[in-house]
Amino acid sequence: MKIETLLERKIPKRKVRGIAAALLPFEAEGRVAEQAFALHLQATQRAGLMNAVNMDTGYVNYLTDAEKINVLRWTRDALGKDVPFVAGAYIENEDGDVVSLYRRQMDQIVSYGGTPILFQSSRLHAKSSREKAAIYRRACNGYPEVLAFELGQMFAPNGEIFDQEMVQHLMDIPEIKGMKHSSLDRLVELERLALRDAHRPDFVIYTGNDLGIDMIEYGSDYLLGLATLAPEKFAERDRLWQTGDPKYYTLSDALQYLGNVAFREPVPAYKHSAAVFLKSAGRIPTDLTHPKNPRRPLWESEILRDCARRLSA
Repeated sequence: MKIETLLERKIPKRKVRGIAAALLPFEAEGRVAEQAFALHLQATQRAGLMNAVNMDTGYVNYLTDAEKINVLRWTRDALGKDVPFVAGAYIENEDGDVVSLYRRQMDQIVSYGGTPILFQSSRLHAKSSREKAAIYRRACNGYPEVLAFELGQMFAPNGEIFDQEMVQHLMDIPEIKGMKHSSLDRLVELERLALRDAHRPDFVIYTGNDLGIDMIEYGSDYLLGLATLAPEKFAERDRLWQTGDPKYYTLSDALQYLGNVAFREPVPAYKHSAAVFLKSAGRIPTDLTHPKNPRRPLWESEILRDCARRLSA
């Protein structure tokens, strides 16, 4: 499909499904701030967004198995019985059969009532699309709902942007109900949407483009780390789009400004930007990140203060 045709596909007054990838906050002593984490999950749910935990935003690449299970338990306790959430199945730091590793983590996630989303593994990078798809099919077999994850390497080295053949193979797996697309390239995402419409219309494309949050206008839903900085504002933006209120554009621009600041290079340092922003808003106790995560400069709070002003936060 021609790019010009893709760019004409705006879908006004559409109800958007929003998921916020939750930041894992820390106390001054370096422990996880469990209470602040729970309160932030609850606030996100009240705003109308679903939570996603053990994601890149939650430092899943640095967590031990025991820590990931703790996050699942805290999430279930905070949200209460039967409230849906998404959780990452991340196997990059583990040895063993890829399918078995995925299924062990998926079993844990499902046992807490979550929907698994499969992080990519660098062990699959050299395989053909057909071989990778066969592994995904075996890993997902029998689960009620699974999401796939397509992650650019600017976020993490285990990520990979699939070719169109692989994306179509994923759409052919009935257990996989949708995928998060994080290339930060809107043209690639538009191609995903066109393929979805032609091949499996019920398949959900969740944009992970924190530099292009207006992808909801073209038919994407979203699973964004940026949304954890201002879940109420994202929910308000979504309602404005659904009702056709022109105030949507001012709020969307302000949220995009925040995204452009927070997700500048080096991209993984956005988690420190998120911690600075949420601490300034009084939602978490410190702006500490996981000790392995890159940090922003000392003046980060000044530029984020301007972002908050634009959001009237």
